[in-house]
Amino acid sequence: MSANFSWIRPDPRGIFVVPANSWIDPAHPVDTALVTHGHADHARGGHRQTFATPETLTIMKLRYATCDGAVPIAYGETVRLPGGVNATFVPAGHVLGSAQILLEHAGERVVITGDYKRRADPTCAPFQVTPCDIFITEATFGLPVFTHPPIAQEIGKLLAARQKNPDACILVGAYALGKAQRVIAELRSAGHDSTIWLHGAMEAMCRLYEEHRVPLGDLRLVSDAPSRDALRGAIVIAPPSALNDRWSRRLPDPVTAMASGWMRVRQRARQRGVQLPLVISDHADWGELTRTIAEVNPAETWITHGREEALLRWHELTQRRARALAMVGREEEDD
Repeated sequence: MSANFSWIRPDPRGIFVVPANSWIDPAHPVDTALVTHGHADHARGGHRQTFATPETLTIMKLRYATCDGAVPIAYGETVRLPGGVNATFVPAGHVLGSAQILLEHAGERVVITGDYKRRADPTCAPFQVTPCDIFITEATFGLPVFTHPPIAQEIGKLLAARQKNPDACILVGAYALGKAQRVIAELRSAGHDSTIWLHGAMEAMCRLYEEHRVPLGDLRLVSDAPSRDALRGAIVIAPPSALNDRWSRRLPDPVTAMASGWMRVRQRARQRGVQLPLVISDHADWGELTRTIAEVNPAETWITHGREEALLRWHELTQRRARALAMVGREEEDD
């Protein structure tokens, strides 16, 4: 590669943009942070100034009380940073407000993806392929064994379990930001218009999504159910941590499900006591990772937080340049 890209520096705490004295998804409070999305392994409070999409800033305000120094950047908008660096926010398709960040400096282009997926999702803007010189990609499911099935198939399994167990409820563990709202929206698309019941920890984020014009239908709190019997035949959405705790004991004979890309691994489902594993992920699977890299066609790929070895080997076999980054704090999502 003719360019040396000395102006962008991977660090265990984040990606440092040297001439702008700015960080991408820093793991510690800094003067200037550019944030890809609202999950806590990428977004944190305490920065003097935070650049992110309006939706991500709203999520950060709800989750981390981030208000001061918030600078909203719409998709496609370019902000001029110090040192002659331009930053453009591009849809990543991960969760509401998620963005890739395109950095341009001295004629060179770097894309930091944060987390992303390529599947259609009614709750967020779709991933946008952005050509660049360096492509910094996640590799959460960076092994060939990870091939996510069509989400309609997994939603069909969920609805079939409900029909088969009319006197029970189906208790679905789903991450509170992104996964829960996607499962609800897909249930609505599949024709399920009955009340969906929520654990209290899910309510605020679901309401935030609705405020951003993501319709989720009739949602009610389990705590507001008039009786235990009112939940028979119902679908209940809760954090994964609530599947087997005391809270779930109030439910009528729950069939335990979990929506996660990790449900492809049977041992993980057994360890959690999951009766109905639903392979639903908000990250790219192996085929989507490799297809995306081929479409972006960077001069070099930097790989972070995931199964780096297999993706490095794929680059070697396809005669592409790549390196692995040593990043910390990238294990928030129970995806």
